[in-house]
Amino acid sequence: MSATLSLRGSVTRRVDATLSFIQHCLITVALVVSLTLLKPFANAAAEAARAEVTDAPSVVEREVTPEPAKPPPEALPARLQRVLDHVSRRYRVAPEALVPVFEAAESVGRERRVDPLLIIAIIGIESRFNPFAESPFGAKGLMQVIPGYHLDKVPPGAGEQPFLDPVTNIQVGVHVLEEAIRWRGSLIAGLQHYGGAPDDPDTSYASKVLAEKQRLEQAAATRRSGPRA
Repeated sequence: MSATLSLRGSVTRRVDATLSFIQHCLITVALVVSLTLLKPFANAAAEAARAEVTDAPSVVEREVTPEPAKPPPEALPARLQRVLDHVSRRYRVAPEALVPVFEAAESVGRERRVDPLLIIAIIGIESRFNPFAESPFGAKGLMQVIPGYHLDKVPPGAGEQPFLDPVTNIQVGVHVLEEAIRWRGSLIAGLQHYGGAPDDPDTSYASKVLAEKQRLEQAAATRRSGPRA
């Protein structure tokens, strides 16, 4: 009896082992078949991903690509450059600080048909080229414009402190000068009005400005000789 039970148990274990082996074989075959069927799809997906990466610019390329260069600003005319050198020495102002002032005087003067040297002369007399100059009477900036009287002349979008901005100050100052000349009928009388002394019989302010302008004209006409051999 015990021998029979032992034999049956041995047979059962062999059958279970055989079934387990067959089951593992079937699973392996199924995996192989699945991988074989899915391989073309996996290859296609990989090729598409590689193509996308190849075609798209890299982050480094996007960061390194330079922007289009901006055209350099136009240089001052030679005569104004000579005047700038003279003013830099006379008033002890760095040439780099004078460049935007001279550019504004040149562009506004051309637009309003006012001699840039006259504008520069007034700036020298009024503020000695200090864009933050302020008088005891409240006149501000390069051309010493009084804000309370000339807010209507400030161009749109000029900022919160327009009279301390060199370009805006020159625009407004030239406008004030034009009005004074037109109202008074002559350059001398207009300059006197601009300087706050319209009834001064000596016209001292106008004389001072015109004397400064004459010095600037002499500097503009002076050509430095090259180094001697």
